[in-house]
Amino acid sequence: MILTSAAISIFIVSYALIATERVHRVAAALGGVAAMAVIGLVDAESAFFNHETGIDWNVIFLLFGMMVIVGVLKQTGLFEFLALWAALKSGGEPYRLLVLLVLVSATVAPILDNVTCVLLVAPVTLSVCRQLGLRPAPYLISLILASNIGGTATLIGDPPNIIIGSRADLSFVDFLVHSLPLTVVLLAGFIVMAKWLFRHDLKAEATLDGRLGDIRPRDAITNMRMLVRCLVVLGLVMVGFSLHTLLHVDPSMVAMLGAGATVLVSRTEPDEFLEEVEWGTLAFFMALFVLVGSLVQVGIIGEIGEWAAEAMGDQELLAATVLLFGSGVVGAFVDNIPYTTAMVPIVEDMVGATPQSGAESPLWWAFVFGADLGGNATAVAAGANVVVLGIAAKAGEPISFWQFTKHGIVVTVATLLVAWLYVYLRYFVMA
Repeated sequence: MILTSAAISIFIVSYALIATERVHRVAAALGGVAAMAVIGLVDAESAFFNHETGIDWNVIFLLFGMMVIVGVLKQTGLFEFLALWAALKSGGEPYRLLVLLVLVSATVAPILDNVTCVLLVAPVTLSVCRQLGLRPAPYLISLILASNIGGTATLIGDPPNIIIGSRADLSFVDFLVHSLPLTVVLLAGFIVMAKWLFRHDLKAEATLDGRLGDIRPRDAITNMRMLVRCLVVLGLVMVGFSLHTLLHVDPSMVAMLGAGATVLVSRTEPDEFLEEVEWGTLAFFMALFVLVGSLVQVGIIGEIGEWAAEAMGDQELLAATVLLFGSGVVGAFVDNIPYTTAMVPIVEDMVGATPQSGAESPLWWAFVFGADLGGNATAVAAGANVVVLGIAAKAGEPISFWQFTKHGIVVTVATLLVAWLYVYLRYFVMA
């Protein structure tokens, strides 16, 4: 009991320091890990080698591989080209630009995954905002929210989907049938909501307005041959992500193979592409995994899930409701990847006690929607959030924990309510 209380206290203090930004988030997370080690909850085995309580190396190397690919692509001028193209297409109108970036994010995230999406689109967003003299924060926040919503649509769109799909035997097609319709509705709603959420920022005047005719995106490309070779590799990486379940190759391996191939075909020096790797973001992720793993180790997360399963019994609608909103709430404070890993066996037991199983069970989809959409609630609730905030800080455009969270909570509540209505109508009214 003393050990459990100590673990909870350390986690709360660490999270409070991250949220209030009194110390750097990496220092807060690493300090929490150090405290967990002092009380005996963390050792080399649990931190580095245990799949349930330690670092998820698949996620870390997926991020690292994509950061390397993005670092090489950046040298070709691709992001400047896309930024200038977006500036032209938007006509310098802030809301039109925001909608354009949201649609790009929502299209890329289901094909790659939301983390890879933001790694590719965030540099473009920063560049186009600088070209137009606009504050990047509203556009970067919209990028995060849209990619997390869009990632809900497919099996590979969000890491929790891969975890749940593997345990529940849900296919790529199952996600298209069950998740895609909801995702389209949520994105349409978010586009409308964004105009209200960022109404003050969207009143800004673009400094290039009236001079857009002078912009020539093609001139931004510095090395066309290298760009073509890198885009071929990126295309193969995308195919690998889409077919990874058939190829039996983890997405992290696809990303690392793609990173290696990109470096080879571009003949880039290590100091050039490694400079673009967000080392602080990777360290923060690793520390966060270990922190949450400590709570898993003392049984906190598991006990909460088991209590909920016993309380709900055979009331399937109640179970789906608690799973959806409960996952959204817990996922706001605990990264949704380790949370999903801890909860998935409990949900499997809950599904086993109901008449429906597999893709026909509303519990699995309620769990998917709650875990994915809850990732929008706070700045540390999902991988995409952490990555973009790291990129923004490195670019000299920091976004604070509360600056993101005050928008993220509103979007999360709205999308969870719509998701609950979707689950209720599709699986209980029209079933």
